[in-house]
Amino acid sequence: MAVVKISLPDGSSREYPGGSTPLDVARSIGERLARQSVAASLNGRLVDIQTPIEKDARLELVTLSSAEGLEVYRHSTAHLMAHAVKSLYGRDVQVTIGPAIENGFYYDFFSDNHIFTPEEFEIIEQKMADLVKADLPITREVVPRDEAIRMFREMGEKFKVELIEDLPDEPISIYRQGDFVDLCRGPHLSSTGYIKAFKLTSVAGAYWRGDESRPMLQRIYATAFPDAKELRNHLRKIEEARKRDHRKLGKELDLFSFSEEAGAGLVIWHPKGALLRTLLEDFERREHLRRGYDIVMGPQLLRTDLWKTSGHYENYRDNMYFTEVEGQSYGIKPMNCLAHMLIYKSRIRSYRDLPLRYFELGTVHRHEKSGVLHGLLRVRGFTQDDAHILCTPEQLDGEIKGVLEFVRDVMGIFGFEYELEISTRPEKSIGTEEDWERATSALMSALRDSGLPYEINEGDGAFYGPKIDIKLKDALDRKWQCATIQCDFTLPERFDLTYVGKNGEKQRPVMVHRVILGAIERFIGVLIEHFAGNFPLWISPVQATVLNVTDQQAEYAEEVYRFLRNEGIRVQKDLRNEKLGFKIREAQMEKVPYMLVIGDREKENGTITPRYRSGKNLDSMTPAEFARVVRDECRQYH
Repeated sequence: MAVVKISLPDGSSREYPGGSTPLDVARSIGERLARQSVAASLNGRLVDIQTPIEKDARLELVTLSSAEGLEVYRHSTAHLMAHAVKSLYGRDVQVTIGPAIENGFYYDFFSDNHIFTPEEFEIIEQKMADLVKADLPITREVVPRDEAIRMFREMGEKFKVELIEDLPDEPISIYRQGDFVDLCRGPHLSSTGYIKAFKLTSVAGAYWRGDESRPMLQRIYATAFPDAKELRNHLRKIEEARKRDHRKLGKELDLFSFSEEAGAGLVIWHPKGALLRTLLEDFERREHLRRGYDIVMGPQLLRTDLWKTSGHYENYRDNMYFTEVEGQSYGIKPMNCLAHMLIYKSRIRSYRDLPLRYFELGTVHRHEKSGVLHGLLRVRGFTQDDAHILCTPEQLDGEIKGVLEFVRDVMGIFGFEYELEISTRPEKSIGTEEDWERATSALMSALRDSGLPYEINEGDGAFYGPKIDIKLKDALDRKWQCATIQCDFTLPERFDLTYVGKNGEKQRPVMVHRVILGAIERFIGVLIEHFAGNFPLWISPVQATVLNVTDQQAEYAEEVYRFLRNEGIRVQKDLRNEKLGFKIREAQMEKVPYMLVIGDREKENGTITPRYRSGKNLDSMTPAEFARVVRDECRQYH
């Protein structure tokens, strides 16, 4: 019998009979490993755990404790859900695609006759449980392309037929479990019995292949975990996320609104929300000035010819709005970089002038499809804390590291942990391979020197240069894309930006595009959910509410209110003839940090009794002492 040599990740190797599977290898090492293994990497290719190994190979077992293993588990659960739906609804429902996603999976279905509702989830889940109990083997087959097309056409699965027709003319892999067949590359679990815990969470609409002109599908979202405890913990987080939803809290706290009369994706800031935004923007201005940035401002409209020079017209115009003034075409800016380059070009620059750091809280507009708009997190009009650093090539490394330090300091203030990834050249881009390589190497070098780990996100850079994307982790461990650092050798070339070098010759600067908070709207949405609306005192739109016990203290309460307002404390008053407990509960619902209670004793002594929103009471103090408490608590952020 032929023998194959299997090389393992620890550097060891073992011999097995030809045709042995990764599961056989796992069992030879230990039964526990065999139970945990769900797939394998065979010579760098992810395969099923039951794949025969016919020749010498490098093998790495994939377990449920890994990201790859969990993806296999969830992808198999997506097939299980599709199997259950087809069992329940038959030809009334057609299947399309069902990938694993972060924290779960979804499957898209098409039906002319049936609309899915959350009330049906329990029925589908019960059918899924029945299929798990049946412990159906999940098997892979490779069939000729024409046969696969014929098979899915006979089943009435026109979407699967379309997918296969778009694939190269080569054999097609399909997976079977019981009477259910699906088009898939795999890998998958070896049987439905391995699936332990799952939950359907929501249903939404989605266009076939993301194209608004194609059929509308019904997308059922779900999640799955290897055990019930993990699932329960995740569902608790989902429930907490619902409570923290910034759209819900934004309305309850009277921060912002949207109006169909105004237009989709356009934020209307109410007084408290506008104040919150102003506090963040003032913080941004102070921090940028402290770090050597110059504040600039550019126009909202720039001639279309300029956008053609930059490459935006060719590569980004579908995301832009255009208008015409006196026969001249203008583009409404989706980015702030062009005006900053014009500022640079307004005079001759020397190497002694560099680096120049231009900062703008610039409002931009982008044409986002209505289907992707989502509260403050995805809008059409937003303001970026945008900056462009123009420097010599020798200064580039230090400038990138300076931005990384800026991000670290600011995220520390808000209590955010974060992860980093480098996004490389996309298919639709401008500039030479040499410039892209220089820019990417500069970003990688700065991260390595700073001791910061990062992942590579292939093909997701900006069209003019690679970037470092910084993904925040909030209180519920969700990731949010906010800050970014982009390295650009291309636009300085296109706009003929130069400086006079030490040798007296004209040389080309490098441009770093960067944001720290990113879009202010998006960052506020993240902040609302991160803090559940309980903002730190320094950015709370209202820091304290003055509450009187009875009308007897109303005049003194008014004096306290005026005093604190004059001291710069953001204070409101509630002097209604209502019970104190009722007014305290309302202030807590508004998530005001401090409630300042005034009764007969406080009136007589010229004091107030602060009560924190958590319910904790502080000792009585004078209004002046309270003002100092607030300033001291806020001072660390100024």
